[in-house]
Amino acid sequence: MNLTVKTYPNNTVPKFTYDVLIENQQDGGVSATVLGLPDFKASGVTKEEALEKLIQLLQERKPEIVTLEIEPPQTEHPWMKFAGMFKDDPQFDEVLAYIEADRRELDAQMEEYYRQLDAENETK
Repeated sequence: MNLTVKTYPNNTVPKFTYDVLIENQQDGGVSATVLGLPDFKASGVTKEEALEKLIQLLQERKPEIVTLEIEPPQTEHPWMKFAGMFKDDPQFDEVLAYIEADRRELDAQMEEYYRQLDAENETK
């Protein structure tokens, strides 16, 4: 398995954008929680105070977000184990001929059925 970690140089760090859940508490305060990161939660008397505390918490902990590219291991196609399993079977050519003849017969039956349908539609 190959693993590639993409990071950004310190001088080109992109700004992080977080979705924050703001909740009014029963005691009249406000809590702010970063969605998906429940450890990043702050409370305050006002929404602004809760957000300021949350920003401070994020800056103190200095979270780093990296992008991982993981290549899955190469696996054999599940049908490959059956490829060539009849190559030395002396009856294989007979089986193929039977399948082809059966297919031709079914095709002829369907062709006749469609002709009958077309004839019925023309008479209506």
